[in-house]
Amino acid sequence: MRIDEVTWDDTATATLRAAQRAEIAETYGTPDSEPGTPPSAADIAVFVVAYAEDGDPVGCGGLRDLGGGVGEVKRMYVVPSRRGTGVAREVLTALESWARSRGWRALWLETGDRQPAAIRFYRRCGYRPVPAFGAYADEPSSRCFGRHL
Repeated sequence: MRIDEVTWDDTATATLRAAQRAEIAETYGTPDSEPGTPPSAADIAVFVVAYAEDGDPVGCGGLRDLGGGVGEVKRMYVVPSRRGTGVAREVLTALESWARSRGWRALWLETGDRQPAAIRFYRRCGYRPVPAFGAYADEPSSRCFGRHL
């Protein structure tokens, strides 16, 4: 597996992000369950894609700069057939490494209460509950986590 930094508009990222949004829409029963401003090319500091040995894109994730040395993990996603194989951990490790190299001190993220596998994953990776931040502050289904780098 390899992890590459790519642009937000890269074909692989668009496909993976669309799959992530479709899965979230199905989980929450609404096409738009994200509070706040969705990530875009204008506000994503870095986006990475994990590629399988055969070159297929199998996972992705990005970081939004929140300022003050803090970044937000955005659009973490692994295709269902590759879950549990270490792809997500590799993507998150790449994002954390990128953030450290820029002097960021912490990463925060939000996931939903209907995503227990994501919550377990982030906890296993050392992320701990933090108070809901930004647009998630008034969202009862939001679960926010953070980790010092």
